[in-house]
Amino acid sequence: MLYHLLPQFSDVHILFNLFRYITFRAAGAVVTSLILAFALGPVVIRWLARLRVGQVVRPEGPATHLGKAGIPTMGGTLMILAAVLSTLLWAELTNPFTLAVLAALVWMGLLGFVDDYLKVVRRKPKGLVARYKMAGQVVFGLALAFFLLRHPIWPVEPTWTMVPFFAEWALVFWAPAYVAFVPLVVAGSSNAVNLTDGLDGLAAGLAAIAAVVFGVFAYFIGRVDASAYLGLFYLPGAGELAVFAMALAGAAAGFLWYNAHPAEVFMGDTGSLALGGAIGVMAVLLKTEFLLVIVGGVFVLEALSVMIQVGWFKYTARRYGEGRRVFLMAPLHHHFEKLGWAESKVVVRFWIMGILFAMVGFSTLKIR
Repeated sequence: MLYHLLPQFSDVHILFNLFRYITFRAAGAVVTSLILAFALGPVVIRWLARLRVGQVVRPEGPATHLGKAGIPTMGGTLMILAAVLSTLLWAELTNPFTLAVLAALVWMGLLGFVDDYLKVVRRKPKGLVARYKMAGQVVFGLALAFFLLRHPIWPVEPTWTMVPFFAEWALVFWAPAYVAFVPLVVAGSSNAVNLTDGLDGLAAGLAAIAAVVFGVFAYFIGRVDASAYLGLFYLPGAGELAVFAMALAGAAAGFLWYNAHPAEVFMGDTGSLALGGAIGVMAVLLKTEFLLVIVGGVFVLEALSVMIQVGWFKYTARRYGEGRRVFLMAPLHHHFEKLGWAESKVVVRFWIMGILFAMVGFSTLKIR
């Protein structure tokens, strides 16, 4: 909004010209979303407490989690509200990149909200049936893929994507394969963050780290000089994703203020599906889908741990008549809790891993 209103007054004072610059608006976005999350946090927590939407704890989980039962959940509404308001204030609202990620954040948030509502209000332990949840994610991914093929927003072919560490190489998809690939990225990212959301502050901290990385990449990819120097695709307009990414990072950090151990509120599927979906869509729009695997390395490990655990359990049940486990409990963070690690130690160590993966992601800018 400010981008559209204030630069026209630059002839009155040069300070108004600052609102043309992505770096200034990205800084404004992160501060705004952070302040909004700080300010609205107590209000949202009291509202959720009045609605009695308390966390449901699995009895088979770590014993230390039993005390979390009843703590307000669905706090992802706070992050979504802060990120959306900040983006609307600071971003270019006619930019297709901005509109796409806002749509992803709201759509996935609504999907998660329905899941949380069924769990904590309607008292259905499994929430939204898994296939319906997946269908909602895939539908958005398919709609995005078809839109990008029919109405490309890039100067390069829609089916091209960058390959990390290689400046001269690009992966070219067959159009039907691309249509399948985009929903895979969006749904995979959304579900991976959802699986990671099991400890106080874990998913929020990791999502903030990933959002900052994609914000930096968006800024470089949206500049003709920087993209040429770094061997990246030049995607005009993609720089606006830096504003959204920083707004998302600020919202996650602000939420972390109330979600840090011991948590006063949980994000629920409302927040985790929205965060993961938005990050996945940013990766698609920036043509950095494979970078997402690196930057979101912890999310990938969490998802793989569940897939390995379930797959091995089913295989051994058929083979030996009794299901066996690879991990003490999946997702991976619960395995370390079962080993005796304190919850805060698991969270901080996973954050450190997230920062290391982010550094590897940044290294792809120069190792090309």
